[in-house]
Amino acid sequence: MGMMRLSKCLVSLLFLVALSGFTHGFVMSPRTLLNRFSQNSNYYLTTEEHWFDQTLDHYSPYDHRQFKQRYYEFLDYFQVPDGPIFLKICGESSCNGISNDYLGVLAKKFGAAVVSLEHRYYGKSSPFKSHTTENLKYLSSKQALFDLAVFRQWYQESLNLKRSKTGAENSWFVFGISYSGALSAWFRLKFPHLTCGSLASSGVVLAVYNYTDFDKQVGESAGPECKAVLQEITELVDRSLESNRKELKKQFGAAELEIDGDFLYFLADAAVIAFQYGNPDALCTPLVEAKKAGEDLVAVYAKYVKDFYVGTFGVSVETYNQNHLKNTAVNEGSSDRLWWFQVCTEVAYFQVAPSNDSVRSSKINTKYHLDLCKNVFGEGIYPEVDMTNIYYGGTKIAGSKIVFTNGSQDPWRHASKQTSSPDSNAENCSAPDAVNKVRQKMIEHIDLWLSECKGTGRSSM
Repeated sequence: MGMMRLSKCLVSLLFLVALSGFTHGFVMSPRTLLNRFSQNSNYYLTTEEHWFDQTLDHYSPYDHRQFKQRYYEFLDYFQVPDGPIFLKICGESSCNGISNDYLGVLAKKFGAAVVSLEHRYYGKSSPFKSHTTENLKYLSSKQALFDLAVFRQWYQESLNLKRSKTGAENSWFVFGISYSGALSAWFRLKFPHLTCGSLASSGVVLAVYNYTDFDKQVGESAGPECKAVLQEITELVDRSLESNRKELKKQFGAAELEIDGDFLYFLADAAVIAFQYGNPDALCTPLVEAKKAGEDLVAVYAKYVKDFYVGTFGVSVETYNQNHLKNTAVNEGSSDRLWWFQVCTEVAYFQVAPSNDSVRSSKINTKYHLDLCKNVFGEGIYPEVDMTNIYYGGTKIAGSKIVFTNGSQDPWRHASKQTSSPDSNAENCSAPDAVNKVRQKMIEHIDLWLSECKGTGRSSM
């Protein structure tokens, strides 16, 4: 069975709560804003921390250092002893528990245990007391995948010890969203003997140097009328920056962003979020109405940015400040410097303005991104995009038994696998009932792939 790609209208429809908050991202990192939900105990199935001794460098024959890596387990639905184990991959943010989302529904249906490992360096799983550039050299997707493999083996063995068995294997299935969705697909690719299958929701498996399709998708998702107003605002802002820099930044509550590129990125991301999370009306309705009424468009946009992007969505302006990104202190709640390191070394996703018809400012270009990488991390730091795609295959990923799901309005979809394998079906959706069909198809594949490796825990590949 090859890879299956299911398309859906809005990513947030598929994974309910889990995806309704996955990123803000200066780089539009697919980052989960878990802190938005941490006050709500219903958001988590469990927040009880467990710890695992992880190898620091999986590729060194002589460096045997270890660090403490945090993980969670939820066993309420687990059909002991032979139920499947769902490995939920935590991405590029602090992992504060196992969230109570659609995966919980699946776990109940399949009688599965759910385990979740925090990504190295993020949250409480940092190997070092300082995040200097030198100390970040073990932060990569390759090391993270090895972490998951070693943890999976250790967890299986610990289960076997509890039931006094040797060599027993439960059926494992991996899940991830966005960057962790890419990790989910890559895990199945690199360690096919350790999992029966993978779900990669918005899995950004293609590293992209100049990611102009991101901005193009924003324009398409906005529609002609709203796009035109956004472009007019960009033009007005660019002009105002030359004559009225300080006042303009104050108007957006972003006076701290001294570098113009940082400020313009903040404004671009504020628009993106409306489409990525299915809230286009929150942005487009007031802007289009303001245009028709001849109102001050920059003022109306500033209100949206402060009320919705910063207020409702909870984004911090300092996330965009390169001085903040230079801070090497280990801070459990801040993952900005860490994700930028991965961007500047492995995957890029530089959201540059297309050469024409751009929604974002043309000042957000390749030079801005490379200057940021150099300014924040020092000389010689730039993304090895070709190497990343050679290693994983990009959208030509040659893995099997992977379900890819993508939101049609999500600008990240262009870095995911969107073309179905020849032996799979694509499902387009335009309504919630179609999303249910997609879910049903997803359940059928999980069921099939689990049954195909039942008793061995290993796929027939």
